[in-house]
Formats: sequence, structure tokens, C-alpha cells
Amino acid sequence: MSLKFAHGSSESYPYPLLIGKLLSGLSQHPDQHIISNGKTFTYTSLERRIGLLAAGLSSIGVEQGTTVAVMNWDDHRYLECYFAIPMMGAVLQTVNVRLSPAQILYTIRQSGAEVLLYHPDFQDLVDAISADLPALRTKIRLDDGLDDGTDRLCYETLLSAQSTTFAFEDFDEHALATTFHTTGTTGDPKAVAFSHRQIVLHTFAVAVALANQPEGQGFGIGDVYMPMTPMFHVHAWGIPYIATMLGVKQVYPSRYDASRLIALQREHGVSFSHCVPTIIQMLLDELQGGSVPSPWKMLVGGSALSPTLAARARDKNILTVAGYGMSETGPVVSIARTNLGEPADGACRAGFPIPLVQTRTRDQGHLELEVRAPWLTQAYVGDEDASATLWSGGWLHTQDVAEYDTDGGIRIVDRLKDVIKTGGEWVSSSVLEELTMRHPSVLEAAFVGIPNDQWGERPVGMVVLRHGHEAAMLETIRDHLARYVTEGLLNRYALPDAIVTVASLPKTSVGKIDKKAIRILMSHELIDNS
Repeated sequence: MSLKFAHGSSESYPYPLLIGKLLSGLSQHPDQHIISNGKTFTYTSLERRIGLLAAGLSSIGVEQGTTVAVMNWDDHRYLECYFAIPMMGAVLQTVNVRLSPAQILYTIRQSGAEVLLYHPDFQDLVDAISADLPALRTKIRLDDGLDDGTDRLCYETLLSAQSTTFAFEDFDEHALATTFHTTGTTGDPKAVAFSHRQIVLHTFAVAVALANQPEGQGFGIGDVYMPMTPMFHVHAWGIPYIATMLGVKQVYPSRYDASRLIALQREHGVSFSHCVPTIIQMLLDELQGGSVPSPWKMLVGGSALSPTLAARARDKNILTVAGYGMSETGPVVSIARTNLGEPADGACRAGFPIPLVQTRTRDQGHLELEVRAPWLTQAYVGDEDASATLWSGGWLHTQDVAEYDTDGGIRIVDRLKDVIKTGGEWVSSSVLEELTMRHPSVLEAAFVGIPNDQWGERPVGMVVLRHGHEAAMLETIRDHLARYVTEGLLNRYALPDAIVTVASLPKTSVGKIDKKAIRILMSHELIDNS
């Protein structure tokens, strides 16, 4: 007996997976609050403002397929753009405002954006690059519409001019919803894109995974959410979509100032955020001898979460758990968890694949992690060669070296390009960094390999010393590492040839350690001292 799909009647509804379908939280929790820029909004007002924004954009010619670029800090207007622009069938481009002006120009031009919404902080930059954006026809300033003596179109003025909200209609769930550019350290930024279907499936998969976390590590209706990964970066890891779908109270901090973030946490009882490790370090520096008054759960990604940093955070009532992903994976692939009685460092690994994610490792000289999921970007826009490399063999190549623990959890050993091969032995830069950060004087550490005629490569490093430890001798750090060689935790080839102290480590635009810059700086350092 063969079973065939029964086609519905002419009256049945096919229910396309569109971003607008995630707004269930608006009807379930209409009076829930969204805090932004000192103002309080309800989910009811969010729904109306989404409709007014779409109507306003339609009035200036935005239609299905139009790309609308946004340059903004994290606030309620960005949240409105997350929904209104793709819901009307247009494409939301989230512009990385921390890139160089030339790179920002490149990303907006490549996307073909016809409309640009921008925060007043970027007025000079927008004025400088507009002439080189031939597709750009309308600019909208993201402010309250106060008269500044110009004829600039303002966001709030646009909304207030609309007599009715936009009449959203269904369309193909495979339609493009968002685009943004990756922030690699080589070449021009690469454009990735995601459909409505991909974003909806990612939203549900991450929500299910977080709901299944042990107590004190998950996210649900009882939480208060504040993003600390920029909304221009991979949809703020997709969490604003989850928070809005669930009807969670949301707090938007604008720019990331440590004292402001802590003040908002204390005032509103923020209980769930996400960030890169450098943000956690920034918060710890601000707290110094104090701590936050209520538990603050942090999903941490972008770079490895070291057990040392996690322990320091826990002392301040900040409870960290690692996640893993990348721009191309939309981003979440896996989330760590630690159950009662299990080693605490289990929360610092890449963790377990979330629902619908398949992973494997294959020996490419190292065991590279490869993934499949229904929301992974299908290509780099306009770059066929890079796209073919990304998807070689039908699996997305992460360029991360990984291994599986006995319980199935994933550990990221290193980036393929950051593994150091010296004297025929492979050295993990991330292991070197974690062990170095156990030294009581070390706040941050980064290691890279530089060419060496005899050994192929040799490890060298940069460290940031903790406040009040500036007099610490670098030799004590090397002695500290030598102890781990004796204990068998570190290969003797891994002992670095040089370590220098710096005030801060070079970072990328999204707060990751920039190892390309470190290689250049360390090469010059060794040449100068040779």
C-alpha cells in the first residue's frame, strides 16, 4: 500500500513560514514592555509601529525585492526593522557599522540597497559615501523627527504621516529576507543571505534548544532579555526573533557601554543576554569588587569561552554557557550545557547540536567540523568560487578543527588557519591561551604561529596583564606554561618563543581577537628585536 500526500481543499491554508508569523507574542502578551532609549513601549505599540513603518516605506516606493539597509545601534527601531522590512517582502540589510568607511561603502553598494535608514551618529559617513552609491535613492534618519533645519526624511515623521498600517500579505517562504556581510580578516567582506523559511526554522530550533537547557542556562517567558551582540551581526544571533515570538520583556541598550549595561541589568532585572568573551571581560572590569544583584545568564560565542573567564564571571553572578556558530550558519549550530554533578568546563565547549542540525568531522589533516541544517546560507552572494569551497561535498565547511567528547558534545580545538605546526607537532592556540590565562597576572592572551626556517612555525603570544600586575615578569608566564608540559597537558614544542605585553589585544569589528593583525605585529616585534 502506498501512501500519498492528500492535497487540501481549495479553502485550505498552506501557511508559508514567514517572519511575520513569529509575532504570536504580540497577541499573547500585548502589555509586555520593550525598553529602549529611555522609553517604554508595549507589544501592542510594537505591532502598530511595524505596520506604520511598512506603510511609510511603501509610500516611498519600497516593494517586494527592494533592499533596505540599516545603520543603527541596538534599539526599538532596529527591532521594528527586523520585522517590517522582510514582512513586506523587501530585504533587510544589516550594515556592520564598525567596519571601515570603505568597507561600509562596499557592503551597501554590493547589496544594491535603494533605501538607507541610519542613526544620526553616522550622518557624516552617510554624507561622505552617498555619491558612490548609485542605487541609493532615499535616506531616512533614525531620530524623533525634530526639525534640524534640513529637508531630511526622519523615521518618526515617516511613521506619523501614515493614516493606516500596511496590509501584509503572504508570499513565497523561500523569498530572501535578510542579507549582511561576514567580517573575516582577509579580503572584502562576503555577503550572505537568508530566506524567511530559514530564519523561522532557526528561531524555532534555537528556542527549543534553550527551553531544554538545565535550570539557570535556558531562556523563556520568565526572562528579561537584553542583546549584547550587535543587531547588525547575524540577526543578533536570532534571539530578538525568539524573544518577540515568546512575548518576553526586552531591554535595548543602544551602544555597549559597560556601566550602562550593568545599570540596565540592575534596573530592569535583565536575566538573559548573549555576547562575545570580550564583552564579559568588559563587564568584569566595570564590576571590579562588586557583582550583579540577580543571576545574569549569558550565551557566549564568537570566540572560545575559557573556563578561567567563566569562573571569574560566576563570581560576579554572571552565569555563562557557550554556543557555537558562524555568520554562514545563521548562526547557531550548537549550545553547551552542564548538568548537576558534571564538570563545569562542559559549559565552555561548543556543546550539542540543536534540533535539525547534523554535524560530522572529516580528516583534512585535521578533523574539520562540517554541518548541515535547513537555515545555513546557500552561497556567498556574487562569489561562486568561495561558495563552492564553502559547500564542497554537500556539507558546509566551518574551517574549525573539532573533536567529540564521549557524551557526544563538540569541542572546537582551533581554527584551521590558527593551528600552529611546529617541529612536526600540532599545537592548539586556544589551549595555549586558556592555560596562559590561568596565570594570576594574565587578563587576556592570544597566540599565533609565525614562520620559522628550522621548525616550520613557532608559537608566539600577546598578553594583557591584570590591573595592578604590570610588574609581573614575562618569564614567570613561560615558567607557568612549562609546568603544564611537566604535567602532560602541553607539548614541549608548544612553549612560545616570545611573549609580549600589550594594553589591549587587536579585535575585529565584532569583538573577536584579530589573529591576522597579531601575526603582523609579532613578526615586526621579533624582527625589530633580532
